Amino acid sequence: MLSIKTNGAAIGALDILRATIDGRGETQSRVTTGYRVAQASDDAAYWSIATTMRSDNKALSAVEDALGMAGAIVDTAYNGVDSAVDVMQEIKTRMVLAREPGVDRDKINTEIVELKEQLKTITHASSFSGQNWLWRTDVADDAPKQLVGSFRRDADGGVTVTNVDYDVAGVAGTSEVNFLIDDVSGDSGILTGSGFAAELGTAKSWVMFNGESGPTYDEMVLNDSVTDTEIEEMISVIDAMAERATDVGTTLGALVTRVELQSGFVMDLQDSIHYGVGKMVDADMDLESTRLKALETKEQLGIQALAIANASTEPLISLLR
Repeated sequence: MLSIKTNGAAIGALDILRATIDGRGETQSRVTTGYRVAQASDDAAYWSIATTMRSDNKALSAVEDALGMAGAIVDTAYNGVDSAVDVMQEIKTRMVLAREPGVDRDKINTEIVELKEQLKTITHASSFSGQNWLWRTDVADDAPKQLVGSFRRDADGGVTVTNVDYDVAGVAGTSEVNFLIDDVSGDSGILTGSGFAAELGTAKSWVMFNGESGPTYDEMVLNDSVTDTEIEEMISVIDAMAERATDVGTTLGALVTRVELQSGFVMDLQDSIHYGVGKMVDADMDLESTRLKALETKEQLGIQALAIANASTEPLISLLR
C-alpha cells in the first residue's frame, strides 16, 4: 500500500537510525571517559559500590600518610634509645675503670659528666613533629600513644579507624619505665628514676642524674670520697638501666617493623580496591572501539536506508504531474 500520509518504511528506517545514533553516543561516551559506568543512570548498583570504594580508597591514602608519620616518630624514638644504650655502656666502662686502684677518679668523672650531657642531648633531640616518647615534661605525656593503623568499613556500613598503641608511661617508681628522662617526678625515667636501685637493694637511691623536678636522689658522681662498694652499686644500677633501655628499644624496634608491614599492607589494599572498582566500572576499550566503528557504519547505512524509504513516494509524485 502506497500512502501520502504515512510512510511506514521511512518511519521504521528513522527509528532504527535514532537507536543507532543513541547507541553511538553511549559508546562514544565510554571511549571518551574510559568508564562503562560513569554515572548512576548507567548502573545504579555498580555506581554506588564504586563511589563508596573510591571514598574508602581516599581514606586509606590518608592512612598511608599517617603511617609514614607514625613510622618516623617511632623510628626517632628507637634511634634515641639505641644511642642512649651505647652511651650508658660507655659510662659503665668508665665506672669499672674507676674501681681499679690508683686511677684518677676526678678525671674519669669529667668524662662521665660529658657522657651524661650526651644522654640529655639524645633524649631532648629525639623528637619528631612535636612528639618525644623519651622525655617526660608533663603528666599529659603519660597518655598511651595511638598511631593510626588502618581504616575499616564494617558489613553494616559503619567505618572504624584502628590504632597501633604504645604504653609510653610504664610503672613509675619501678624498673618498668619507658621514658629516658622524667623532668616531672623523676621516677618515670630510666635515667632519673630510683626504681632500679630500690629493686637491687643498694644502700643509696642511685640515679644517673636527677630530673628538673621531683625528689632528689643520689646522683652517680666519682670522687676520692666514693667507696669501692658504692662504685659497684653504681655499676649494677647502670647495668640494670641499660638492660631496661634495651628492652624499650626492642619494643620500639618491633613497633617500627609493624608500622612498616602495615604501611605495605595498606598500599596493597589500595591497589586491590582500585583494581576491583575498575573491573566494575571501567570500559573495555578494545570492545568499545570496535563497537563504535560498527555503529558509525550502521549509522551511514541507516541514513541511506532512510533516503531510500523516502524515495518510495517519487513514482506517485510523477503520476500526479
